[in-house]
Amino acid sequence: MANRKSPNVSRRHRPYSGAYGSGSPYGARSRRSGSRKKSPMRRVLEPLAVLACVLLVVGGGIWYYVAYAPAISQETVLYVPSKASYRQVCDSLRKAGFVNDYRFDLLAKIRKYPYYVKPGRYILTEGASTSKVVDKLRSGAQDEVHLHFGRVRCLADLAAKVGRQIEADSAALMALFTHPVRLGSFMLDGRPLTYETALACFIPNTYYIHWNTTPEKFLSRMIYEQENFWNDARRAKAESLKMNPLEVITLASIVELETNRQDEKADIASVYLNRLRRGIPLQADPTVKFAVGDPTLRRILKVHLKTDSPYNTYLYRGLPPGPVCTPSAASIDAVLADKKTSYLYFCAREDFSGYHAFASNLSAHNANARRYHRALNERKIR
Repeated sequence: MANRKSPNVSRRHRPYSGAYGSGSPYGARSRRSGSRKKSPMRRVLEPLAVLACVLLVVGGGIWYYVAYAPAISQETVLYVPSKASYRQVCDSLRKAGFVNDYRFDLLAKIRKYPYYVKPGRYILTEGASTSKVVDKLRSGAQDEVHLHFGRVRCLADLAAKVGRQIEADSAALMALFTHPVRLGSFMLDGRPLTYETALACFIPNTYYIHWNTTPEKFLSRMIYEQENFWNDARRAKAESLKMNPLEVITLASIVELETNRQDEKADIASVYLNRLRRGIPLQADPTVKFAVGDPTLRRILKVHLKTDSPYNTYLYRGLPPGPVCTPSAASIDAVLADKKTSYLYFCAREDFSGYHAFASNLSAHNANARRYHRALNERKIR
């Protein structure tokens, strides 16, 4: 049998035609596709795209750390004085324990805070971000001071208490209180203020004001509060007593110093109102202490009663020129209550309870006074 294989072509030298044979167009396309190379532009752009993504992620992390990561480890109160520079703010932050001040400096300059420094008192809450700190300071959104003062006996004491709570110190406040022209530009109930009447502007309470309030703005705020206190009902009661608000406040200041017992203030007030109506000198010990200038006196002696001062109600009839302390609202209302009694005298009880023994005539009063002075001598109180 003849051999059918071609003698000139061996099996291993036959060209591979693939699944579709050597003549198939698919086989040729497959060979061309497998051998395609990346263009030079693509080889450059792909690494750059990867680098850009990396930089974006890293940059975003850095920006988050700078602007939005917690920056305040514990609540901090920052005081920015009037006319403070940006550097002073940074120093104050550093002293207050703001350890990430380099982040603050970077973000503050980006947001141009150095050109918008605003004074005030700012509470930086725990966990606040640098962004919140910068925004708060730049906007001037300061936190108010809870200004509190109770009973004070003179303007100097008031200035000392207030000066410890706001930017204006006691010297700045007293410069206003003792300047007749500046003080006289303020009106209380239609009357220019004087050094003697200025104490009537202040009712003991807690007030919410800005820390950087000036002396003038502070006084204006107190006059505003005083005018609000004197509503129509209180003014009508004062008119029924034939007194103006200043006179009521002046009498209330005496009541304030005579007793700490709220339930007998109206009785004390009635004694003085009865004396005023009858033209009897008030003979109020608190006014003598004010005239002498010594509020710590435990016993009023004859030498004190001779002090020549318009505040000495043993020597001068009627009310003193102004309040001898800042009376509470309760004392003012006790005067306005106009309790009807026949009392003309009162004396501290000998049991030192803080209450008083009242009398309608001098003989009964003298008996009460003897018991009290005997108790003082027994305790060696002078």
